[in-house]
Amino acid sequence: MRHKIKKSNSSEERTAFLMLLPFFLLFTLFILIPIFYNLVLSFTNFNLRTMDFVGLRNYINLFKDNLFLMALKNTLIYTFFTVILVTIISFFLSVMLNKNSYIVKIARSAIYVPHVTSMVAVSMIWLWLYEPLGGVFNQVLSLFGISAQKFLLNSSTALMFIIVMSVWKSVGYNMVLFLAGLQGVPQSLYEAAEIDGAGAWQKIKGITLPMLQPVIFFVLTTNIINSFNVFESVSIMTNGGPLNSTTTLVHQIYTRSFGEYQAGYGAAIAIVLCILMLTFITICMKKFMYQETDLS
Repeated sequence: MRHKIKKSNSSEERTAFLMLLPFFLLFTLFILIPIFYNLVLSFTNFNLRTMDFVGLRNYINLFKDNLFLMALKNTLIYTFFTVILVTIISFFLSVMLNKNSYIVKIARSAIYVPHVTSMVAVSMIWLWLYEPLGGVFNQVLSLFGISAQKFLLNSSTALMFIIVMSVWKSVGYNMVLFLAGLQGVPQSLYEAAEIDGAGAWQKIKGITLPMLQPVIFFVLTTNIINSFNVFESVSIMTNGGPLNSTTTLVHQIYTRSFGEYQAGYGAAIAIVLCILMLTFITICMKKFMYQETDLS
């Protein structure tokens, strides 16, 4: 009997391995090998033609490079505000729209539509909205006697208005994630809280937020990754300007690698970007994972 059980388990393990093998092959071919190759490139002066080993020179030069430091600052600012705003807005939208009515369904669909629209299309639309001469936002401002604003041409405000567009595009998807989480919260908990005299905020703080910790972790993690990798909107709307006020790490990777043919230097920036993302994700894991839900 034991022999049959062992033979059955062995057969299931082989079947499972064969089913997973294509995934591991593709993961190795398109993820692991490129990461390793990029790491190797970061220690060279590869310029798409020649490649010589330079050790840590690229990494040392990074922190002497004012353009890289500007991109690092912009990326951190963009990530911080985008992640915070998207998480908070999408959470409260999900709480308000966690109902079953025709109007609510229409509202959900309207909020979700920007997510399924390509970033290129969204960037072009918002570029038109921000247009200094004849843009929709400036036309609205003119109704109140406010002069035309150069939203994306002002180095002190350009990044902020890119953040606004990114939040608008991302809120719908994250709202759906929170809605899915809210569907799994037992209504009996809210009923018990109401009997105890708990208000709306007390129920959110004591029941909803603790029960949604896995969803919050997922939302934060995915938004951190997406925010650190911001590129299309910056490239289309400002191309890193004005005065490099909106350039980001990924924008610098592209510019240095394919614009200035410093692929080794660009690879070093990519490694720094990867380390930053892993650091922030690790912080989120320590904060939200392996914690017991406390409803007391």
